[in-house]
Amino acid sequence: MAEGGPPGGGNPPAASGGQAGNVAGATLPSPGLLWELEKPRVASVRGSARFPPLSLSSAGRNLKEWLREQFCDHPIEHCEDTRLHDAAYVGDLPTLKSLLQEESFQSRINEKSVWCCGWLPCTPLRIAATAGHGPCVDFLLRKGAEIDLVDVKGQTALYVAVVNGHLECAKILLEAGADPNGSRHHRSTPVYHAARVGRADILRELIRYGADVDVNHHLPSRVSSLSLRPLTTLVVCPLYISAAYHNLQCFRLLLQAGANPDFNCCGPINIQGFSRGSPVCVMDAVLRHGCEAAFVHLLIDFGANLNLVKVEALGVESTGRVKVNPEALQVFKEARGRTRSLLSLCRIAVRRILGKSRLDLIHILPIPDPIKQFLLHEHS
Repeated sequence: MAEGGPPGGGNPPAASGGQAGNVAGATLPSPGLLWELEKPRVASVRGSARFPPLSLSSAGRNLKEWLREQFCDHPIEHCEDTRLHDAAYVGDLPTLKSLLQEESFQSRINEKSVWCCGWLPCTPLRIAATAGHGPCVDFLLRKGAEIDLVDVKGQTALYVAVVNGHLECAKILLEAGADPNGSRHHRSTPVYHAARVGRADILRELIRYGADVDVNHHLPSRVSSLSLRPLTTLVVCPLYISAAYHNLQCFRLLLQAGANPDFNCCGPINIQGFSRGSPVCVMDAVLRHGCEAAFVHLLIDFGANLNLVKVEALGVESTGRVKVNPEALQVFKEARGRTRSLLSLCRIAVRRILGKSRLDLIHILPIPDPIKQFLLHEHS
């Protein structure tokens, strides 16, 4: 079997005719794309009793039927009645209330099934969160829906709500106790996606409910905290992606919440493992991506190590697809050439001693409000 191929050999079954299929007018992804999406999850559960290895006998079947057979919680004959899932999809709250009065549907509230317009087996809560039906999400939670149950791609209801830009659903889920970091079984986090698309309103809520603004959440190779893999790229970091997309407000929120201004990671760093020519720290990335001077000012204020950047590798000329912003580069060079003020060093030291998990305690310190605002970077 080729490395990275489907377990059991061969390829995932193709849709009819060997091409991407259609369900209710929606184009299905190709089998190759499907495998790329499912590969991390399949690898993590390979050999388990619940998900036996795939076999060549699946080849040639309809893709939706294959997904249902492999990932639904019950045999196909028990998954035909998808009224609960369909009601969640269209936001039909009265139907949800009516169905969940029956014991048979109450027992299926966390069932993963392929519904009318979907090809990926999901729970009703996951479907409602994807579609942005806040009242349905709230009702399903009150009726006992498992809040952090993941789909076959490792996505939680909160994650899909964030991905689809549904602030109301995200708030409902967070208030009900959803993990603001999403799932370890998925390669991205709600924070990362919100930072990428510039949804500062959603990012603010995630931070308020304790989301980790550093990338540590997705570095462990196992559940144990002793198995942290070293960071070998900045691309996975929320600070990096917010800078790459020039989302200044999200960039500021992450730093205010305690994100590491150098690597956006508090775990082990393997700079030697970084790709040749890639940014070596967040400041380097900010300059290379042509970000405005405000990004540089923020990193300086939050204590970034300016000596990590190789000045000789930067210039007004193009350093890639984007030219370095001359004003930003000038701000960086001037800051690097002078010593930080004692006031700035004190603020950096206090915040580092407190740690990101205790920054919110600054509000209750017995100190004047102007000093609190200064420590929290709320003065500007």
